[in-house]
Amino acid sequence: MTEYLRRILTADVYDVASETPLDAAPALSARLGNTVLLKREDLQPVFSFKIRGAYNKMAKLSTEQRARGVIASSAGNHAQGVALAAAELGCRAVIVMPITTPALKVDAVRARGADVVLHGDSYSDAEAEARRLTAEQGLEFVHPFDDPDVIAGQGTIAMELLRQHPGRIDAVFVGIGGGGLISGIATYVKALKPDIRVIGVQTEDSDGMARSIEAGEIVELTDVGLFSDGTAVRRVGDETFRLVQQHVDEIVRVDTDAACAAIKDVFADTRAILEPAGALAIAGLKHYVEREAVAGHTLIAVACGANMNFDRLRFVSERAEIGEQREAVFAVTIPEERGSFRRFCAEVGDRAVTEFNYRISDSSEAHVFVGVETRRRGEATEIARGLEEAGFTTLDLTNDELAKVHLRHLVGGKSPHANDEVLYRFEFPERPGALMRFLTAMRPDWNISLFHYRNHGADYGRVLVGMQVPNADQPAFATFLDELGYRYWDESNNPAYRLFLGSSP
Repeated sequence: MTEYLRRILTADVYDVASETPLDAAPALSARLGNTVLLKREDLQPVFSFKIRGAYNKMAKLSTEQRARGVIASSAGNHAQGVALAAAELGCRAVIVMPITTPALKVDAVRARGADVVLHGDSYSDAEAEARRLTAEQGLEFVHPFDDPDVIAGQGTIAMELLRQHPGRIDAVFVGIGGGGLISGIATYVKALKPDIRVIGVQTEDSDGMARSIEAGEIVELTDVGLFSDGTAVRRVGDETFRLVQQHVDEIVRVDTDAACAAIKDVFADTRAILEPAGALAIAGLKHYVEREAVAGHTLIAVACGANMNFDRLRFVSERAEIGEQREAVFAVTIPEERGSFRRFCAEVGDRAVTEFNYRISDSSEAHVFVGVETRRRGEATEIARGLEEAGFTTLDLTNDELAKVHLRHLVGGKSPHANDEVLYRFEFPERPGALMRFLTAMRPDWNISLFHYRNHGADYGRVLVGMQVPNADQPAFATFLDELGYRYWDESNNPAYRLFLGSSP
């Protein structure tokens, strides 16, 4: 700890990095009943904290090392930090980025004069290529998180926030990818004020650090979720794992909807738009307040990045209301008889209907897909109970991924011809031509009876596919799925699918 304190206190960051403000979040504070403060690392010159660690590392290289040039692997924010540092220090920079990196980040790195190499679908793929080029070209590798000088550079954030708020702080929340940011912050905070809780936040589908801490050893993920691309790391660092074990109090997990809701919360208070990784700390803070029912505490969240692809805002906006539990989604069965729709509307009452999808498909009953605006957490359960008591069979789809992503756009798609249909969701890295490559990979052995794809402006694509597969072909179909090489989920028995899309008798 003493060595890291020395490194942090002597870190070279302010030639290029700014001392970012610690801003109040009044609307979020009022809603949560706690004082919420945001450490605004999204206001850095590269819109991310990564410039601190990158510059500190590179400033400490020898003249000979910088003359050979540097190389880094990154999903985007570390890449921009290295590119800016290289421009400031007058050395060549090569950045290896996953092909899935949003164009906004790729263009920003190139604009700073760095050479960009696109390789692989994840950070781990890009790192392997960067290591190969390091040996081939004699470049100096600048690790995005697992390096003491990088960690120390990020630790200057903690130095600032403790000085900016010398009063009581109950907890600091920090997003985790590889662990460099939280390692630097936690080491400094625990050295000076060990009573402050340091809480890490990860997405449920990129939780390598949380799993590693639980296992007591580093756990490498076989795949990672791609929505929060800035934290999509399969394997955390050896040094960051050690530091997190020693100095971090706990790690909480949040889902995609919670991250989207946090982006909206910060926008409401600051008019700034964070990227998903940048909003994780806020999502974790909200989760912690709800879980622990704390009130009157002072809580700090590190808003660590704002490199948001504009097109992704469509997806964020759509999911933010559900993430904040301001919208509930239901499948409701209504008798096809006079007056039933009026009874349904009366039961919904004065609540705003956010979505309503219906198509007649049966002479005796109708299946309606409906979204309803909610006023408070837990209200979805009350609405569903009220509809059931009014005689309407109701299925709460608020937390159903299939319904939220696909079914709301496909309601009314039952077909009498879709015999032997199975339904699968697939996720694949998004890039130019990705959908056509996906279609090419689909063998023509079975007829495609349903297909839904929607581009969300993200770095991954989601496809819903129905295929007619006779029972006798199931073993061959299972082999096909394994060989396809994409993440997939079997939705054939999803009750929402049976109501809205399953083959008619």
